[in-house]
Amino acid sequence: MVGQDVTFASNGGRATGYLSRPQSGRGPGVLVIQEWWGLNSHVRSVADRFAVEGFVALAPDLYHGVTTREPDEAGKLLMALDIDRAARDLTGAARYLAASGATGASVGAIGFCMGGQLALYAATVAPEKIGAVIDCYGVHPNVKPDLSRLRAPVLGLFAEKDGFVTPAVARYLERRLREAGRDVEIHIYPGVDHAFFNDERPEVYDAAAANDLWRRSLAFLHEHL
Repeated sequence: MVGQDVTFASNGGRATGYLSRPQSGRGPGVLVIQEWWGLNSHVRSVADRFAVEGFVALAPDLYHGVTTREPDEAGKLLMALDIDRAARDLTGAARYLAASGATGASVGAIGFCMGGQLALYAATVAPEKIGAVIDCYGVHPNVKPDLSRLRAPVLGLFAEKDGFVTPAVARYLERRLREAGRDVEIHIYPGVDHAFFNDERPEVYDAAAANDLWRRSLAFLHEHL
């Protein structure tokens, strides 16, 4: 596994991110989209885990150098996110993956919290580039994907005790995707809370659910990429 900070083109501008590649240098590509904390050590570690599994993983920095550990500041960063710029950055990141050893005609997108909603969004603004979407308890009030533009299959992984994205919200998303004719699978983990995959947050991390999320995600990406 080889990880490094990179810079890539973003619709006439420049964006940055963290790229992690397997030892072979090549493999299926996957975008790893950050939580509201920014491109922090946890997001980088997830990209590294994908590289160990043979993927070329890129985590774009949608806050452009800013990270935080404070929920209040994270909330402000989330609400201040320039959605159009994020769309350009995500599209540029998908293109960059293709030039960085990613194989196949399209790449996957997996996101957590804010990133889960952005993974869906990326697949609607760049449907020809995103071939599989994994939405892990995704939430962002200003990101409203046009599901009629979505081509990729969707795996949604949510938490029963989530106060941000409740099971009712997850099931509503499932209905909307099915009504749009999309291929969707939703799984709601019992007894766990929002961000249960984040092993740097012991107050919410759940090892059993996190391990299952990882297993399902790998299987889904291998099936569709």
